[in-house]
Amino acid sequence: MMKNPLSTEALNQLFTEARTHNGWANTPVSDEQIHQIYDLMKMGATSANCCPARLVFVRSVEAKSRLAALSDAGNADKVLAAPVTVIIGHDLEFAAKLGELFPHDPSAPSWFEEIENRNTTAFRNGTLQGAYLMLATRAVGLDCGPMSGFNNAAVDAEFFANTNIKSNFICSIGVGTDDRQYPRSPRLTFSDAAKIL
Repeated sequence: MMKNPLSTEALNQLFTEARTHNGWANTPVSDEQIHQIYDLMKMGATSANCCPARLVFVRSVEAKSRLAALSDAGNADKVLAAPVTVIIGHDLEFAAKLGELFPHDPSAPSWFEEIENRNTTAFRNGTLQGAYLMLATRAVGLDCGPMSGFNNAAVDAEFFANTNIKSNFICSIGVGTDDRQYPRSPRLTFSDAAKIL
């Protein structure tokens, strides 16, 4: 069934006018907003509905200090200033949930017994879910500041100890400001990046 295209205003909010933010207003992000973001994010497609993303919403002063200490110098102050920074990880043992998430095929867990396939699937689909999280954040009226400058191994030890979860990237969320925002960088044209066969 054909759907109506989103309005220009909605497209601007999600894509065209959306920016990566480095500065943040002193506006809290509520539990309700966090749950709303997750409930939108979780509906995005993943392979065999595997849903490997595991998230830590770092909001308390104590938790932000722990994450900032494991971030690169240029990102530590962003973590401390943002109302919330989400650690987006992926569970390498995601297949254990497939009986619940993919119930129409009981053989699904066996598809991921080979380690390389399992790890690749977890990383690829966890990354997809991180992108869905960013779109969900913008959809509820908040801004994003994704970052990859941090010590993954140290973050895994600090926030995912004794699990099979590996961190991928982090993303601050809240009400962004224009502070420390660069002019929008160019993007590749369609002919530079795509073709139709």
